[in-house]
Amino acid sequence: MTVLVTGAAGFIGAAVALRLLESGERVIGLDNLNAYYDPALKRARLARLEAAGGNWSFHQLDLENGAAIADLFEAQKPKAVVHLAAQAGVRYSIENPAAYIQSNLDGFGNVLEGCRHQGVQHLVYASSSSVYGGNRQMPFSEQHPVNHPVSLYAATKKANELMAHTYSHLYGLPATGLRFFTVYGPWGRPDMAPILFAKAILNGQPIKVFNQGQMQRDFTYIDDIVEGVIRCLKKPATADPGFDPLDPNPATAAVPHRLFNIGNSQPTPLLHFIELLEQALGVEAIKSFQPMQPGDVIATAADTSALEAWVSFQPNTPLDQGLEHFAAWVKAHPELLGLA
Repeated sequence: MTVLVTGAAGFIGAAVALRLLESGERVIGLDNLNAYYDPALKRARLARLEAAGGNWSFHQLDLENGAAIADLFEAQKPKAVVHLAAQAGVRYSIENPAAYIQSNLDGFGNVLEGCRHQGVQHLVYASSSSVYGGNRQMPFSEQHPVNHPVSLYAATKKANELMAHTYSHLYGLPATGLRFFTVYGPWGRPDMAPILFAKAILNGQPIKVFNQGQMQRDFTYIDDIVEGVIRCLKKPATADPGFDPLDPNPATAAVPHRLFNIGNSQPTPLLHFIELLEQALGVEAIKSFQPMQPGDVIATAADTSALEAWVSFQPNTPLDQGLEHFAAWVKAHPELLGLA
């Protein structure tokens, strides 16, 4: 199967592409290698993909370049698309909203158009737990309404779900949206808490602990995310035969569009996460307690019963085990994290 993976130089994209190559698929990688964080880490991920061998090609393109994206779809004719490219980061969306509109809305529209015109058999795309926004009912279920985002990033992810549903309705495109919950692990994003904390701890610098540490996150190990993506990719979305328009289920539809949470279902207090990270690194953190940040939420927790029912999988990597793998990677690659 020919699979187009967008965001192939990113944290999740590179891990998914590697898994697909190892299973013998033909993989077309797309990424613009932007400078949101150091492109050297992105190039290092791409080097791993090159070294893996297999049927791999890479194209450096901007999603917003509609003509180039259309040409890529026409030339490569992917049978499936795993769309993981996006302008990431909640806090950055407050400072640079235009970047999110261009990449996450215009860019996603170009991917949808490519899928429509080339008859793609299944689109799997990244949504986010951030769509739950101001919701306080825990755990978060796909059946809950998500009408109160607290960041533009979250709003663009919700918009992606609506756009994909519309293409499923109008053009019969099977599409599956995956709401990821706080992904961590080796080769992760340096703008996220695990690497920010690890770098500061190892450099003897204070870590910023927001909301005075009164936060909870459903930390999900990268291998579990990849497993969920691959299983969903292999089972294209179908219409829900029991969908009732008089009592609509937000997670399904009368068209081939589905939504699933992918989380560890074990929400962890932030201070306990820091404690486990200290143990994994063998160094105690210096904590600087800070107020709540705009666009942030107090807690996340995933109900993954729908995912388990659909593909017989539930993320289950214990946090202490995942952080041990993460800490080993950090220590093995200081040059990628500014620790050398």
